[in-house]
Amino acid sequence: MAKRALYVTLLRRAGGPVLSVVLLCLALWALHAMASEVTYRQIAGYVHALPNTDIALAVLLTAAGYVVMTLYDWFGLASIGRRLPARRVGLISFISYAFSNALGMSLLVSGSIRYRFYVQAGLSTGEVARVVLYTTLSFWLGLAALTGVTLLLVPIPPDVPLSGLRIPLAIVLALVPLAWFGVAVAVRRPVRVWRWAVNTPTPAVAMRQILTGALDWGLAAGVLYVLMPEAISGGFGHFLAIFVVAQMAGLISHVPGGLGVFEAVMLAGFGATGNHGLEAPILGSLAAFRLVYYLLPLCVATVMVIWREVRALRHAALVTPWFSSLLPPFFAGLTLVCGAVLLFSGATLAIPGRMEILRGFVPLPLVEVSHFLSSVVGMLLLILARGLQRRLDAAYVLTLVLLILGAILSLLKGIDYEEATLLSLLALALAPAHRHFYRRASLFRASFSPGWVLAIGAVLACSTWLVFFSFKHVEYSNNLWWEFSFHHGGAPRALRALVGATAVVMLVALANLIRPARPRRAYPGEADLARAMPLLKHFDSAQAHLALVGDKMLMFAPGDQAFIMYDIEGRSWVAMGDPVGTDEAARRELVWSFRESCERAGGWPIFYQVRPADLDLYLDVGMNLLKIGEEARVRLETFNLDGKSKKTLRGTVNKLSRDGLRMEIVPAEAVPALMPKLKCVSDAWMRDKKVREKRFSLGLFDERYLARTPMAVVWQGDELVAFANVFVTATKEEASVDLMRHLPEGPSGIMDFLFIELMVWAKAEGYRWFNLGMAPLSGLQNRRTAPLWSRFGAMVFGRGERFYNFRGLHRYKDKFDPEWEPRYIAVPGGIALPLALANVASLISGGIGGVVRR
Repeated sequence: MAKRALYVTLLRRAGGPVLSVVLLCLALWALHAMASEVTYRQIAGYVHALPNTDIALAVLLTAAGYVVMTLYDWFGLASIGRRLPARRVGLISFISYAFSNALGMSLLVSGSIRYRFYVQAGLSTGEVARVVLYTTLSFWLGLAALTGVTLLLVPIPPDVPLSGLRIPLAIVLALVPLAWFGVAVAVRRPVRVWRWAVNTPTPAVAMRQILTGALDWGLAAGVLYVLMPEAISGGFGHFLAIFVVAQMAGLISHVPGGLGVFEAVMLAGFGATGNHGLEAPILGSLAAFRLVYYLLPLCVATVMVIWREVRALRHAALVTPWFSSLLPPFFAGLTLVCGAVLLFSGATLAIPGRMEILRGFVPLPLVEVSHFLSSVVGMLLLILARGLQRRLDAAYVLTLVLLILGAILSLLKGIDYEEATLLSLLALALAPAHRHFYRRASLFRASFSPGWVLAIGAVLACSTWLVFFSFKHVEYSNNLWWEFSFHHGGAPRALRALVGATAVVMLVALANLIRPARPRRAYPGEADLARAMPLLKHFDSAQAHLALVGDKMLMFAPGDQAFIMYDIEGRSWVAMGDPVGTDEAARRELVWSFRESCERAGGWPIFYQVRPADLDLYLDVGMNLLKIGEEARVRLETFNLDGKSKKTLRGTVNKLSRDGLRMEIVPAEAVPALMPKLKCVSDAWMRDKKVREKRFSLGLFDERYLARTPMAVVWQGDELVAFANVFVTATKEEASVDLMRHLPEGPSGIMDFLFIELMVWAKAEGYRWFNLGMAPLSGLQNRRTAPLWSRFGAMVFGRGERFYNFRGLHRYKDKFDPEWEPRYIAVPGGIALPLALANVASLISGGIGGVVRR
């Protein structure tokens, strides 16, 4: 069973990327077959011969298209009643779409970029989800509307994929936006789905979504149409039919940017409409379209980043946190593009005129070495892009060096000043950004997600195809590998460069394969707890003492400057609370290390009960945040029993004091002597309550654990009637309790007495806060505009008393007049949230059985 589960996990993680690479290879094979008579020189010649007016019009339409794309976000924010500065929304929209259009939605995940930006702008997680849902719906509704109408009106050639299903497909696609608009017109109130109310759009909002998406796709088609050769037959209608089918095929393939798939369908479509002999111009127009619509916006975005970074050197306040958080993934994406440019350049034929100029002052060996090394540098940039996304300092330094080296090599191998300029621009933008790459972790510990594996595999597959396509007129022989020449050395150089790039990939893959296996569970011993003790004593949250229970594994930062306590349930690696320590850099690095350890083991990193002050630690690594409740903290400076609201508590304390109850604080070293009496109280309490011990976020009766902290005990005469172990910080910031037990036959109100006496004692000792612990699901809203998770949690809080005393616990803590502070759970994007929450509940309850019984 274990092997079967492993195979299922591997299939789930690698199946999608492998399928996408297979589809890409099939598309490249089909493209190679359809363009068998076309040479690389013909394609390059068409691109160079494009009229300046056509290029200018294509650029203008591209600019208009990206302006329309900003409407996705603008209207999405308006749909939830939020307004943000137009310049800020435009910038984030432009950057996210420049990435997603060029590299694919799955690579840098523009939704993740939006999430970090909008959360820092004050939106809740639910509001961000609604904006992303709005933009995604608009994108697909527009494509469905444009494709459906076009296919209904214009026939497509029989050789185009899905041509036999044109009418059924057109009807289905056209009905999607019509149905959406129909729902908006007919349904004027929220739709009940079980116990939730789902808001429907107004007719104006639905129409705006459809028209914005259709206009976006129409402008993209217009960019390619003006670059197409004038000799193509069929007019714009036939062109649009083929274009939308090709775009849909590219999106379905999940290949980044639809690279290869889009081109293959376009060439098949035009080849079937009588445009024989135009294969080279059509491929040339597709190449120009990639440059204008995809690469040009990335270059513009690079210039914008350079401008902001240069200004930031003079005015530090200009770089706002929301913009700074975008820079690492932004630079990672551009580095990926630059690596692909170097690999594609190394796989194609150099311009003869430039080689003739180069021959006059650069020796042939230097040209050969430069060509080979430029492809190696390109592949290294693809790999280092992952390190930049992870904010690794070593990746930053190596990328900067390789960008400069790549620019020099581009000039030496063929005076390719275009790619040298691109690499130099990125190096200039990256140079002042060192502060954003602060992690000192090893490059060899970085894991590669399926999306990154797909991107690197796609670039390598395209490079391989380009080598065989560019030099298909050259007959292969073994001697080809050893030919060195200015005029006839293009094919040998490309083959050697391809082997060099492939060797780099294989070495990196081998290094990942021979990494240490997933570590076994190792719960802390006395030595580990001794390492943790100084950190938790000086941490500002007393709840860090839960590490002393010993039921959670500890992950330490280098130098023991911070630690994370966690346990594993299913695929969930659940950390209890925030990283413990006072060194902020060590805590931040530990969050990254924990996430990477989880990814290497195929797990989900989850941080449970994190505080508002540390939310940026999880936003930086791209995690999502959900409110799970509120923690009650009493400000001891103002705590007293005066006033009418404290009359009941005051009466309870006075009565029990007259009955002979007294509290004593027993130091940790004296607790073992009391252990037999403590156990009698605990056993009686457990029998009376008919409950089982909890764990993870709560302590349990364990003699070794209880002997590590002071103990508050309540005596009635010589009889011990109640106890609670006490958490205190050396900084006097906070005091708290964990395990609380009392005799069932003890006097009524004994726990109120214990809490009041503890607060009085803590106030006298100079502590600032007394922590009463968390009230789960407290503070979540059940309003119509609230996020789905918040409404679900509020419903459980109000109606789930049969499973857990949610309201009663909140009311009990509230009578001490605490200040309620929200607590969150940080989860990675894209996981099944219910399963993750079930894993957390199972950890706390001591197994899945404890979730359903007390």
